[in-house]
Amino acid sequence: MTTREHPASDPHGMGGSRSAATVRDQFLPLPTREDGYRQILLLGTTGAGKTTVVRQLLGTDPDNDRFPSTSTAKTTVSDTEIVLAPGPFHAVVTFFPREEVVRHLEECAIRAAMSVLRGLDRAQVREHLLDHEQQRFRFSYVLGRRTPATIQSEAIESDPFDIFDDPEPNPADTDPAGFGADPQALPTIDLADTDAVIDQAIDTLQALVATHRDTARRDLGVTGPDDEQDFEDLLEEELDRLLRTDPRFDPLIASLLAEIDKRFTALSVGRIDRGADNWPQTWSWKSDDRTAFLRAVNRFSSNYAPLFGHLLSPLVDGIRVAGPFGPSWNDGTIPPLVLIDGEGLGHTPTSAVAPSMAVAEQINTVDVVLLVDHAAQPMQAASAAAIRSILTSGNVDKLVFCFTHFDEVTGDNLATPKDRARHVLDSADNLLAALRTDFHHRDEQALRRRLDTATLFLSRIDKPLDPHDREGQFSIRSFRKLLGVIDAATERPDLGPGRPVYARAELGRAITAAIEQFHRRWDAILGLTSAHGVAREHWTRIKALNKRFAEASADQYDTLRPPAELRELLKEELYKQLDTPQSWKGHRPDDAGVSAIVNEFAQAVARRLNAPIHQRLSVAAQPQWQRSYVFHGAGSTLLRAEHIARYIFDPYVSDSPAEANSFLTDLLTVIEEAAGEVDVSLV
Repeated sequence: MTTREHPASDPHGMGGSRSAATVRDQFLPLPTREDGYRQILLLGTTGAGKTTVVRQLLGTDPDNDRFPSTSTAKTTVSDTEIVLAPGPFHAVVTFFPREEVVRHLEECAIRAAMSVLRGLDRAQVREHLLDHEQQRFRFSYVLGRRTPATIQSEAIESDPFDIFDDPEPNPADTDPAGFGADPQALPTIDLADTDAVIDQAIDTLQALVATHRDTARRDLGVTGPDDEQDFEDLLEEELDRLLRTDPRFDPLIASLLAEIDKRFTALSVGRIDRGADNWPQTWSWKSDDRTAFLRAVNRFSSNYAPLFGHLLSPLVDGIRVAGPFGPSWNDGTIPPLVLIDGEGLGHTPTSAVAPSMAVAEQINTVDVVLLVDHAAQPMQAASAAAIRSILTSGNVDKLVFCFTHFDEVTGDNLATPKDRARHVLDSADNLLAALRTDFHHRDEQALRRRLDTATLFLSRIDKPLDPHDREGQFSIRSFRKLLGVIDAATERPDLGPGRPVYARAELGRAITAAIEQFHRRWDAILGLTSAHGVAREHWTRIKALNKRFAEASADQYDTLRPPAELRELLKEELYKQLDTPQSWKGHRPDDAGVSAIVNEFAQAVARRLNAPIHQRLSVAAQPQWQRSYVFHGAGSTLLRAEHIARYIFDPYVSDSPAEANSFLTDLLTVIEEAAGEVDVSLV
C-alpha cells in the first residue's frame, strides 16, 4: 500500500461530482463514441433492480463476486462507472472531501444531541451519531455497530421496494463479501478502541446537553411547567448553534474523524493520494487477478453487514472500474460499454424529485439512458419525473425502458409473455396520458415509439441466467435486444434544410411562467404561503439546505433542490414553446423532422441551463445565503424563510425585463446561443 500527497486543492467543491469525475479521468479516462464505445446511464427507483442489471451485463456472480453491491439498505451515494474492456483490471476511487465528511459528522452529532435532549436511550443516540438521517452517510459501516445481534437485525430488514436486493449471509461466513479468508484481506482495526471513542463522544454530548439546558433554563428564568414546553422548543432550535460554538464539540468530531482515517491507513493494496489537508482524495490499483481485484474494490462499494467497522463505501463519491467483464450469455464477447450507475431516484409513489444538476448533465452527454422500473408495480412518480426531464431536454431518442421482475406479473388473463408485456405497457399509458395534456401530441408519439422499439422485460436476474430455463432464455433474449438497441444509438440526425422561427417575446413569456411557478412553489416550501400539493418543509431541513449554499459545498439537501427544480420548470415551459414555432424558414418537414429539429434545439438549450442557474443561486447569492444562515433564536425560522424568499430567490431569480442583468436576460442569451448552434431563427 502506497500513499502520496495530491497537490490539487479541492477537486469536489461546488459541482463536485463533475470535478471528481475529472480527477478520475486523470487515472482512467472514460472511452467515448469516438473510441467505439457507448455510455449507458442507468436510472431507476430504489430497488427496481438497476444494479442487478449492471451485474448481468458485467457477468459478475451475485454470491462469489457481489459486485456492484446491492442491499436492502439504501447506501449508494456515488456514481459507479464501469468500462467493459480488455486488459488488466483497473480501478480509481474518489472520496468526499474532508470538509464534507466533517459536515455530516457534525450533523450526526447534533442529531444525537437532540436525541439526548428528547430523552432517547443510549442505543438510539448511538444510532443517530453514526448514521446520517439522509441515509447517505452511514458512518456505522466505517466505524462499526456494537453487537452481531444489531447487524443481524438490520440484515433481515425487508424493504418492499428492494425485492432484488441480496439477502445478507450469515455473519459467521468465512468469505464475507468476496474478501476471502486471507487475514491480510482485512485491515487491522481494533473495534474495541473505536467503541471506546464512540462511547466517549456520547458521554461528551450528554454533558454538553446538560450544561446548555441548565444554563438556558437559568438565563431564561424557567421556573414552572407552564414555561417548560416553550423552553424545550427554543432550546431545540438553539442547540445547533450552542454546540458548534462550544470548545468541546470540535475535539469530539476530530476523534471520530481520526477513527475514520485509520481505515485508510490500514489498507494493504493500491495507492492512496492525499490532498494538502492530508485527507484521502483517491485510491487506485491495477491487477490481473480478478478475485484479488474484486476483493479490494468491494471495500469501497460493499455494504456487507459482517464487515461493518472495516468498510469505506460511505466515504466514496465515485468509483470507476475497467476490466475484461462480460456476460456468459454473450458468447464470450466483451461489449464495448461504459455503464454508469448512481443513486436511486427514490421510491415515493406520490411525489417526485427533480433529477439533480449532475444527473441532468449526464443525460445530456451519454448515448443511452436505461430507465429501470418494476414491471409488477405502477410506474412511480420519480420515474415519471425522469421521463419528463429526458423528454424536455430533447433526449427522448436516448431513452430505453427496462422492466424488471417480469416473472412477477401474473393474472388469470396473462397466460403468455405477450399478454404480460401488453399489461405492463398498458400501465405506462397512464403516464403518456398525463404527458398528452402538457405537451404536443408528437411528444406522446415519440414516447410510444420508444415503448414499441426500445423496451425490454427481464425475469429472475438476481441469479445467473440459465439458458436452459424458460425465464432465463427470455431474459437472455431481452439483454441481447438491449445490446442491439445500444449499438444502434445514432449520431446527430440529418435535420434537412427547413428551420423553425421563434418569437423572442414568446420564449420570454415561457421563462417568466417558469420563474413564477418556482417562486410560488418555494414560498410554500418555506412556509410563507400555501400551494396545492406542496408541503411546508421542517425548519431543520431548510437550515441544512441553507448551510450547504452558505458554505458553497452543495446545491441541494436530500429532496430539497432549488436549482434542479428551477431547471426542470424552465425546460418544460421552454419545450412547450419549442414544440410550436411561429413559422418556418424554408419547407416545413414532416412530424419526424420537426421532432428532430426541436430535440436538437432543446438539447442545446438544456446543455446551457445549469451554468446560469448555478451562477445565480450558488455563486452570486452566496453572501445572502451566509446572512440567512446566521439567524438564530426565537423567530429565526420565519426570518430565515423570509430572507431566502425576498433576498435570494426574488432578486437572483428575477423575471424583470427592466433589469439589464436580470435572470430573464441571462436565459434569453442562452437561448440565442443555442439557436445559433442549431441554425434556428429568433425574431
